[in-house]
Amino acid sequence: MDKPLLSVIVPMYNEEGNAQKLFEEIKTSLLKMIKQGTLGDYEIIFVNDGSRDGTQDVLDQIKKKEKNKFHFINFRKNFGQTPALKAGFSLVRGDFIITMDGDLQNDPADIPRLYDKLLEGFDVVSGWRFNRKDALGKKFSSRLMNALRKRMLKDDLHDYGCSLKIYRKECIKDLQLFGESHRYITAYLSIKGYKIGEIKVNHRPRLSGRTKYGFGRAINGVLDLFYLKFWSTFSDRPLHFFGRLGIYQWILAVFIGIEQIIKALIVRELTFGPLLALGSMLVITGLLFIIFGFLSEMISRSYFKNETVYSIKSIQ
Repeated sequence: MDKPLLSVIVPMYNEEGNAQKLFEEIKTSLLKMIKQGTLGDYEIIFVNDGSRDGTQDVLDQIKKKEKNKFHFINFRKNFGQTPALKAGFSLVRGDFIITMDGDLQNDPADIPRLYDKLLEGFDVVSGWRFNRKDALGKKFSSRLMNALRKRMLKDDLHDYGCSLKIYRKECIKDLQLFGESHRYITAYLSIKGYKIGEIKVNHRPRLSGRTKYGFGRAINGVLDLFYLKFWSTFSDRPLHFFGRLGIYQWILAVFIGIEQIIKALIVRELTFGPLLALGSMLVITGLLFIIFGFLSEMISRSYFKNETVYSIKSIQ
């Protein structure tokens, strides 16, 4: 079998009503690229993330017809979108990799445009759902998260939540996917030095199935963002983070102590009040932060003993 040039990965969870139509739209878009001479070959990989409806039956029917061009992975239970992407990445053979949602809100007709943009010299191109077709609450929370992300990560992307992306295959070798980190794949790759692009893509209303987005996932997104910020800045030197917090607390405790001494000299009385109690507590918690920093530093050095904090583009 010839090696495909383009691989498409689609995580799916309870998308019985969307799977067949999505496959047909993806295939149509890829065949159009082949006809135009921009694509040599392709493969489509659906990851059935423990669906409880008839998604697997639909995938079985597609597999009978498509054979070598279509593959799907069945999880024993619902593990989440990040493990589904990781499983797909582990099987791809293409030089370029497309990822997209299985709910038909991403438009496969945008695949050629993503591909063309990537060939301009980018390592990753992300979709920007410029005109979103979601509920008001979902759009508001997404905008809030994007604003927070921009402030913390200092990047230029407009839409991190869009699953429609294209990667060069070498990018996924530098990915460490765990938890629900799929939201920030492009941020992680940007931190590693990869060149990220973005284009406006079509976004369609969901016609079948139910959204998996909720308040709990929004909270998880905030926590993942905080972790990414910490990891990108202090993963190889956690002592600088925790140590600073400890030193700042000691400095504040010194100022409180000086204030209390001056006050005692003026009124000729030293009482153990709230400020003195706060100063004492800051001395103790500051010491704990510094100790925690030392322990984290030892763990970090042990971890990075066999890992790298850099990414090599080429050696000549």
